[in-house]
Amino acid sequence: MNIPANLLYTKDHEWARVEPDGSVVVGITHFAQQQLGGVVYVELPSEDDELGKGDAFGHVESTKSVSDLFAPLSGTVVEANDLLELQPELINSDPYGRGWMVRLTVEEQDQLDELLTPAAYGELVAANGQAK
Repeated sequence: MNIPANLLYTKDHEWARVEPDGSVVVGITHFAQQQLGGVVYVELPSEDDELGKGDAFGHVESTKSVSDLFAPLSGTVVEANDLLELQPELINSDPYGRGWMVRLTVEEQDQLDELLTPAAYGELVAANGQAK
């Protein structure tokens, strides 16, 4: 399973990467995109939208299902990945790179401490895999 060591994770299978400028880039994990199957459509928030931690901020439609996306942190959307409108399949082929979803300015930096480490997320994925 592809779980990059430089990211933080949620139980809902989103990842968060803190950028040098303090903003946080968010996407869905390799595990999540595998569970979804071929992504065909993504709805993302607009720039300047305010998100609360745990709020649904969009959804992903795949050949299997429609899944909500949940904000791992409270913040303001400073950028959405517009490339996904034309190429939603980037979520499948490059979930940690070109398939990112939004960039946030984070209101409460201490919320980062509540996210899962790569090791903890790996345990969660292993438990999910055993349950299915």
